[in-house]
Amino acid sequence: MICTREYNTAVKEYSRNIFRYVYKCIKDEDEAKDIVQDCYLKLWTHRANVNPDKVKYWLFTTAHNTMLNHLKKSSKVVPMEGLSNIDPFVVPNDGFDLKGLIDKSLDLLPQVQKTIIILRDLEGYNYNEIGEMMELSESQVKVYLFRARQKMKESLKEFNKYYENN
Repeated sequence: MICTREYNTAVKEYSRNIFRYVYKCIKDEDEAKDIVQDCYLKLWTHRANVNPDKVKYWLFTTAHNTMLNHLKKSSKVVPMEGLSNIDPFVVPNDGFDLKGLIDKSLDLLPQVQKTIIILRDLEGYNYNEIGEMMELSESQVKVYLFRARQKMKESLKEFNKYYENN
């Protein structure tokens, strides 16, 4: 059971990380703030059933599921089929933008792979923590991560070919 003190500690310790994770996935600051707020409302509502030792995982799992529901409702999920016909290469006016290319490459991934890349490579969580948050086994996390990195590597190669030819 989560008490008021533990709830307040969770807000202080995890709000920024949850926001950063959700924002990186949906790229809408107001929606990301709403999702984080919703997670803490759900935590307070279900505080009697949440193990204080697992609050971090509970919050990230809730944030992940809430974000997926939001994406489904808002139709912001882009199907992977047919992406090869979309021209994702927009050269910024001020020249080469590596961060922009990485973000575009990340956006081409299926949501589960994108989430795992963000949690592992940007947020620094280990395989076990990611597995608990996403309700996956550690080996599933490793497979998704490997495939995501391979897809990003291939898309970055495609971006490079595009820039070399233009």
